[in-house]
This record gives sequence, structure tokens and C-alpha cells, in this order.
Amino acid sequence: MSLIDVIAGPFTFKAKFEDENAPKTCAKFRSLLPYKERIIHVRWSGEGCWIPLGDLDLGLGYENHTSYPAPGQFLLYPGGISETEILLAYGGVQFASKMGQLAGNHFLTIVEGLENLVPLGKMTLWQGAQAIEFRNP
Repeated sequence: MSLIDVIAGPFTFKAKFEDENAPKTCAKFRSLLPYKERIIHVRWSGEGCWIPLGDLDLGLGYENHTSYPAPGQFLLYPGGISETEILLAYGGVQFASKMGQLAGNHFLTIVEGLENLVPLGKMTLWQGAQAIEFRNP
């Protein structure tokens, strides 16, 4: 199992790459490490946070894609009818944009620190954007 550290706001998580089901997405994301950005609360999808990536073209298609991630799952939407983005579910999510329902590549799953997902989500909702960093342990 290949692990990564995710530091979001004041919380630290361990996540595993979903290499078997999303090998291209995992490889592409690994090439970006360490990756620092900010997460904001979603507008359309429910209980989730996202990193908008605009028109960034990562050269990816769909693999291991879903519209209904479980809490702790990260999706990477490779772009198309909406902008490229990374989404983290912390509760009930139906992945969507103003264009309608989307599906993103499930490429990372939090395996340690799940108890801090809801506090992170609520902090992002009520206090605004939070720093997030993905790095090798």
C-alpha cells in the first residue's frame, strides 16, 4: 500500500493511492508532489471540499470514476464540461457543478484521521479556505 501525508487546515491525514484502479491518475498526481494549494467548500455537491484547477489539462481520461464518493475519498475530475478539480468528500456527496452531475477519478482514500474529516469540512464551510498539502511521508 502506497501512503501519502495530507495536511489540511490543522489536521493531518494518511491516505493511500488507489493504484490498482486508477494507475494513470495516481502516477500523474505523484508527479506533482509535493503539492500545496487551498481547499474551499463545494457549492453544488453536498458535504465536500474542493481544489479548483481551472483549465489545467493533466492529459487524463476517466478511470475508477464515480459521482458518489464516500467520506475520505478524493476524486480528480480531469475536465470537460466543467473545470478540472480535486474533490474530497467528508459526508454525503453527489459530485456536480453548475453544468450538472460529474464523475471524477477516485485516486486517494484517507485511511488515518477520518475522525477529523467532518471538523475539516465544517471549518472550511464556516471559516473559509484552508491550506492543504500532499506530500510523501
